[in-house]
Amino acid sequence: MKFAIVVNVTRQNALDLARKLAAWLDERKVDYIFESLSAEKLHTENSAPIEELNTRCDVFISLGGDGTLLFTSHYAATKPVIGVNVGYLGFLTEFTQEEMFSAIERVLDGSYTIHNRSQLEVAVRIDNELQKFRALNDVVIEKGAYPRIPTFIIKLDGELLSSYRADGIIIATSTGSTAYSMSAGGPIIAPKSSVFVITPICPHMLTVRPIVISDEKIIEVSVDAPDGSFPMNCDGNLRKMLAPQEKITVRKSAVVINLVANENRNYSEILRTKLLWGREHTFGQ
Repeated sequence: MKFAIVVNVTRQNALDLARKLAAWLDERKVDYIFESLSAEKLHTENSAPIEELNTRCDVFISLGGDGTLLFTSHYAATKPVIGVNVGYLGFLTEFTQEEMFSAIERVLDGSYTIHNRSQLEVAVRIDNELQKFRALNDVVIEKGAYPRIPTFIIKLDGELLSSYRADGIIIATSTGSTAYSMSAGGPIIAPKSSVFVITPICPHMLTVRPIVISDEKIIEVSVDAPDGSFPMNCDGNLRKMLAPQEKITVRKSAVVINLVANENRNYSEILRTKLLWGREHTFGQ
């Protein structure tokens, strides 16, 4: 078994943990390889471009926060991903630094379990060619630098849902419900729920609310504006500047992300610890 290791190189504690991990794997004669930028920062030649790791490795290890895990999962495709939290909130990263070695041991002896996470697939034309992108968390269309308030037209299975006058629209998976969508007032949805949530960003209508829909629905979005260009992001990565009236289609991807599960972790506890649910707040201290 061979591991691909991706490190958040902006965090010194992630780089330190990567060195400990490499020494631990070397001691056990377990094969591994670093993603190129991670290897450069660690001053090792044991590396390959991240685009090649999926064909050369069996399991991915992400050392960082949720952003690092999102980045890693994009290239891991369906290969298992061990997410080790070296960040702050860590909704997606299943394991603490202290739990990392035991998690790897379970993968090595085959006693691990997998959490399957659904993704979004976006279809959009670029240079007259239909291109598709995947997103584990969300697809976001925003007004960007447009000086006025655009209208976002949303259809479900070809039928008009509504026209939203807003600063943007977020289409999120259940996994992504605790990311940008939550910050914009969307609901928290339990992982692996077979739904998407559509959340407007700063809607300019009091009656507009987020809506939860079946993940079997096909969502079509366009921006009604006389001019301008509007950024379309997948998991925070800019994919295209949309022209007025240009349509994109969002649906459930056939490709799932396989996260190695931490069986000692439960979602209710995550909400209590990460979002401070049920905790008394003291002010001025």
